[in-house]
Amino acid sequence: MSQMPQPAQLSACPTCDEPPQAGDRYCDQCGADLTAAATPAAQAPGDRPVPPQLNGAARSPHPEPEPDDYELAAPAPDGYGQPADPRAAGTLGAPAAAPPTETGTPAEIDPGTNASTHTSAATSTGSMAGTGTGADPRLPGGEHRARCAACQEGTIDQDGYCERCGHAQARERDHMESELEGIAAATDRGLRHHRNEDAYAVSTAELPDGSPVVIAVVCDGVSSATRPDEASAAASHAAGEALRASLPRGAHPQQAMNEAIVAAAEAVNSLAMETGAAAAHPEGQRHQNAPACTIVSAVVTSDILTIGWVGDSRAYWVPDDRTAPPARLTEDDSWAAQMVAAGLMSEAEAYADERAHAITGWLGADAYELEPHTASYKPDRPGVVVVCTDGLWNYAESAEQMARAVPPDARSRPLNSAQILVGHALDGGGHDNVTVAVVPFPAAPGRAGSA
Repeated sequence: MSQMPQPAQLSACPTCDEPPQAGDRYCDQCGADLTAAATPAAQAPGDRPVPPQLNGAARSPHPEPEPDDYELAAPAPDGYGQPADPRAAGTLGAPAAAPPTETGTPAEIDPGTNASTHTSAATSTGSMAGTGTGADPRLPGGEHRARCAACQEGTIDQDGYCERCGHAQARERDHMESELEGIAAATDRGLRHHRNEDAYAVSTAELPDGSPVVIAVVCDGVSSATRPDEASAAASHAAGEALRASLPRGAHPQQAMNEAIVAAAEAVNSLAMETGAAAAHPEGQRHQNAPACTIVSAVVTSDILTIGWVGDSRAYWVPDDRTAPPARLTEDDSWAAQMVAAGLMSEAEAYADERAHAITGWLGADAYELEPHTASYKPDRPGVVVVCTDGLWNYAESAEQMARAVPPDARSRPLNSAQILVGHALDGGGHDNVTVAVVPFPAAPGRAGSA
């Protein structure tokens, strides 16, 4: 579904010799521009950056494989927020008329009051010393521009890539974390993608009777669409704000959830209208490669939890008592789920197919119709709700696998648990952006805020 002209196919990346996939404009391994005919003359053949420590994600206790990609130090602050060049997504082997394939990446934190928010891209401190922008990033003539974190000599263009070696530089959304009393979330770019296209918003509030309510929204940008990172950020912000406004007024949680998803869809649709990417008539919009994302959200009170979603981002229930069964709380809007529901394949067969992650529902101007799913549950014991993108559940697909990945103290230490779950996905290969919110149940009284 790429709208970009495809470059001539190279047999190997000119910088790191990684074989590219069909249609790639940038190398999955090092971020180099594959449209270049050869490596710059000043770079010695075989030069590769020294892999610094992974940023921000607590490592899981499982054995750690060799990383597939290297985390890079952050550029100067004025380099953050620059839009990265979108890359053409590899085809999944589905027919040309198949729906877009959702893959996902990091979250833009929705800041608010009374929130303890931790954000980080790779920094030049600790074990990463010497891999940052350098002691003196000034260029001859007094021009102030950041040096490349990899080669230490090239300068960074407006799209966040080194003009000498082509390496993508770390951005603010590469790794972010948030913690409020009673909820935490974390997001990471992963080891394969050149930017984070995931986003989240977490907040707390009070119901009309003064009891607490906790809100988590997680969105995953559709990589084959345009501006997926902006779509996920707009959707998570809009849904989070809608829930924070309606729940304190006494709206029923499922009705509030439905309205929040509609608000998120409208926010994503507006991105298409801003750039003229969608025609005025709905039929014209469906033929546009408009910004798109999936969404999953959880609302937790003192006695009930409500889930809403569109797409294949998921929510899981993991009780404190691990002898009790965990549960998956959502059903994917995806090709694989349709095959299983129709009895044409087993779940294992469907999710092993290369078309498994072709989604059948999403937020965006080119969606055929919006069908928000909502469900409410009343657990009989304490536990946590895990709200995540497929960047995590790809490595813990079943409820039992997710429960094994969640630390036993998750309800009392949600931020640590979110960090460990991100680390679990990175240890498993980190092939996608990873975003997770850990929401303890029941909601405990605390200060209202957002992050």
